[in-house]
Amino acid sequence: MTAPALPAPAAPPAPERGALLTASGVSVTFTVGSSLAARLRHEERVLRAVDGVDLEIPRGEALALVGESGSGKSTLARALTGLVPLAKGEIRFDGRVLPARRKHSDQRRIQMVFQDPYSSLNPRLTVGGMLTELLRVHHVVPRGQVGSFSRELLGLVGLGEEALPAYPRQFSGGQRQRVAIARALALRPDVLLADEPVSALDVSVQATILNLLRDLRAELGLTLMLISHNLAVVRHLCDRVAVMYLGRIIEVAPTETLLRNPQHPYTRGLLAAIPKLSSAGDDGAPAMAGDPPSPLRIPAGCRFRTRCPIAQARCEQQDPVLRISADDSAHSAACHFAFSADGAATATAAAAG
Repeated sequence: MTAPALPAPAAPPAPERGALLTASGVSVTFTVGSSLAARLRHEERVLRAVDGVDLEIPRGEALALVGESGSGKSTLARALTGLVPLAKGEIRFDGRVLPARRKHSDQRRIQMVFQDPYSSLNPRLTVGGMLTELLRVHHVVPRGQVGSFSRELLGLVGLGEEALPAYPRQFSGGQRQRVAIARALALRPDVLLADEPVSALDVSVQATILNLLRDLRAELGLTLMLISHNLAVVRHLCDRVAVMYLGRIIEVAPTETLLRNPQHPYTRGLLAAIPKLSSAGDDGAPAMAGDPPSPLRIPAGCRFRTRCPIAQARCEQQDPVLRISADDSAHSAACHFAFSADGAATATAAAAG
């Protein structure tokens, strides 16, 4: 389904200078198959879900992390929240390196809203029970204020106090996602990571949840990272976009800059894949062909070259790194032909032929 068109948002609060959340060289790996079988074969199959990611999120910013399914977006988000261990790299919050085993105070600062509201809530607890448990374990408010604070949280996400004694099964998908958002906000986080928060919902409900996130960001001053594969959605919510492919960030730019002037062929392919009602405004950029390679067998050189319409010999030999544009320090791309006249000419020739 195509996400609903959203009204133009009110101007969000300007992000403050300085990174609030920073990932430096972050890698997350998973061993595939049993360890006994790996020892018998004298090899270990390792899946590199996140492979050397550097990313900064300034305080107050709304950052979109986009890419196809399997690109590593959700794994990176879980690494930022401390839900999966790092193989390499470090994560800093407000300038301080977060340890592998985080304290409750660190866990409170970064919260996550998961993709599926049907499985992310405990079916055996009422909404009031979920919120009460959180508030008491983390000592968010005095015991005597737990009830009133829970009602305030539900009001913040558009639910009434009648939701407190109800179980998740008694709610619709959109209402469950509101409960999940209220649960994440209960700990008064600085950063909210929303992992495909509307993909499991009906189209008629998606705009409501997205507008709620936009309003909460403005009201609470949240730093937001929205994970999505839908560029039409993030345009209305986010200041900046980071594009991820096969475990790496391959382009970062302000939202309008990226949509108007994408530099990486993968980003151009994502934009070309957006359904259009007419051919007006179609720049002729080629859509991508084929499927992403397996993370177990990442190609040498540029990892996108097996699907790239402008790949050349050097792409097989050299792995490109993120390069900053000479004209715009906020725009960077990991492509040998980015920000160059040769690259533009090659892309145009590929589109024509």
